Amino acid sequence: MNPILVEVNDRMQRGYRYALVAPEGGDFHPDFRPQLTPPEMLALGVFGGKYMTDCRDEFPATWFERAKLSPGGADPRLNFFAVAASQPLSVWREKGWIHPDDPRGWFQWYCRYYRGRRLPGEDERQVGRWQAIRRHVAQLRANCEPMNWRCRPRQRQALLHWAYDSRAI
Repeated sequence: MNPILVEVNDRMQRGYRYALVAPEGGDFHPDFRPQLTPPEMLALGVFGGKYMTDCRDEFPATWFERAKLSPGGADPRLNFFAVAASQPLSVWREKGWIHPDDPRGWFQWYCRYYRGRRLPGEDERQVGRWQAIRRHVAQLRANCEPMNWRCRPRQRQALLHWAYDSRAI
């Protein structure tokens, strides 16, 4: 596959470039098996609709056809479970969760990874973070009746933010 170069010019990055070196949606790390694609997540409602409002030029237009977006600010009602389940970006920065290439955090990394960007070292770190979130799946199974979406909606929404389909739990 010949690399495709992507240049990013949005509110958080100017002149950032990366190469797509893997097929979209393929050649994932063997331990990374997300249940939802980025466009599925956007259509379900994640991050209060605020996350991708100024990034449309970077990603395929089809990703935004059904996306629930809120250009004026985060609106938890747009989330699938209609609850706020995110920490502010300032907290992510304080905890060292943000890589300079992905100033918006994990979901930005996932969108770019899904498209075919690979960052050795960073990919493994993010896959490890994704795996660590799985503990919330176990908590839902231990404390909620199957398919009871009213049980722990914030935890369910947080799992959606990490590409786990908590609707099926």
